[in-house]
Amino acid sequence: MADNDNGAGVGAVLLSFLAGAAVGAGVALLVAPKSGEELRGKIRDLADDAIDKIKEYTSEAQDKIKSTIEEGKGLINEKKSILSSAIEAGKEAMEREKERLKGA
Repeated sequence: MADNDNGAGVGAVLLSFLAGAAVGAGVALLVAPKSGEELRGKIRDLADDAIDKIKEYTSEAQDKIKSTIEEGKGLINEKKSILSSAIEAGKEAMEREKERLKGA
C-alpha cells in the first residue's frame, strides 16, 4: 500500500514540475527578443505540449487509480471469504461442543 502513496506523490511532483517548466518557458519566451507572431506561435506550441502532457499524466493516474481499486476489491473479497470460512468453522465447532455436552 505504501507504493500507492509514493506513486501519487511522485505524480503530483511531476505534474508540478511540468507546470513550472511550462511557466518558466513562457516567461523566457516573453522576455526573448522575437516578433509578436513568432512569440505567439511559440507560446501556442508550448501550451499545446503542456496540455498533451497533462492529459497523458491524467490518463495514467486514472488507470493507476482504477487498478488500485480493483486490487482492493480483490483483497476485500479474499479476506471476506477467509472470514466467512472462519465463522462457519467456529459455528460447526460450537455445534459439536453442544452435542458433546448434551451426550455427557
